[in-house]
Amino acid sequence: MVTAAKTNLFGLAPSAMRAFFVGMGEKPFRAAQVLQWIHHYGADSFDSMTNISRPLRQRLAEVAEIMAPEIVLDQEAADGTRKWLLRLADGNCIETVFIPEEGRGTLCVSSQVGCTLNCSFCATGHQGFNRNLEAAEIIAQLWVANRALGRDPRGERLITNVVMMGMGEPLLNFDNVIAAMQLMLDDMAYGLSRRRVTLSTAGVVPAIDRLRDTCHVSLAVSLHAPNDALRDRLVPLNRKYPIAELLDACRRYVAGDGGRRVTFEYVMLAGVNDSIGQARELVGLLSDVPSKVNLIPFNPFPEGVYERSQRAAIDRFRDVLMNAGLMTVTRKTRGDDIDAACGQLAGRIEDRTRRSLRTRQGSVSQP
Repeated sequence: MVTAAKTNLFGLAPSAMRAFFVGMGEKPFRAAQVLQWIHHYGADSFDSMTNISRPLRQRLAEVAEIMAPEIVLDQEAADGTRKWLLRLADGNCIETVFIPEEGRGTLCVSSQVGCTLNCSFCATGHQGFNRNLEAAEIIAQLWVANRALGRDPRGERLITNVVMMGMGEPLLNFDNVIAAMQLMLDDMAYGLSRRRVTLSTAGVVPAIDRLRDTCHVSLAVSLHAPNDALRDRLVPLNRKYPIAELLDACRRYVAGDGGRRVTFEYVMLAGVNDSIGQARELVGLLSDVPSKVNLIPFNPFPEGVYERSQRAAIDRFRDVLMNAGLMTVTRKTRGDDIDAACGQLAGRIEDRTRRSLRTRQGSVSQP
């Protein structure tokens, strides 16, 4: 006799959780209760849910579970950045990073086991690709981090912002990422505002439009080059969705949204994309796009072929952008002593896809 698999309640967005309870013959309000217990209070068993009757708790234990990834490694950098290596049920491992700052704490969350896109400056792409994360595996990263960090003595939230900037391309795992972000935004779960949840994409254009209609969070775009010839080399997805199409999608995303901006991420690679001429080219490119530019000093990793731009070169590049009126910030490198900085996340995965196939799929997959 085959036993039916239990439903992992981590992965159910609010609407799906209501449907789950209605399917059990229960009132929809039970969904809000369980959401609050799991995501707000950090419950990992039904026994602790004291405002739910014992018979229902017993029934839930028979058909459902609250299963989080296992913490394999918990590292803290000298600057306070913290990284968790999390083992999934299939044995693959992903990485999640918490970055504390004055007045805020940002959690960087992964969406795939590895990445299909093979961006040449990123450690994740060099590790290969295994599969998409389930919604439960995405939101569980926030749950695990909250539990590991504990509570601020003043009762304030330690994780104030979430960025979908970890391992993987979020828009190539659209449905699972949306379900997880809906939990991040829901008042009975994590209650974050949509401006404090950011999705970073290399530029899956059709999914950017779909994201605006489905879950309009803050948008960041991994640009890294001011023209198609260079971006084709750095970000192979550009061959499918070139810069002009990508920027059109960005304009649509923020249109009529009260001064909202797209954040453009630009990793600084010595002698590759950091010249004054390229800065001026970038100014022309973004002149009519409501935007903010994050300049990211390149973070090295094994097998990497690039070097970080010199600080003077980054400053000159920044000054060109700022003098042209573009809001520009040079991102401070955080957590590089534990390989937790931008572009360094790798995890431990079994690569199930050949490099050539992976690149082709990554450039044409539709959400």
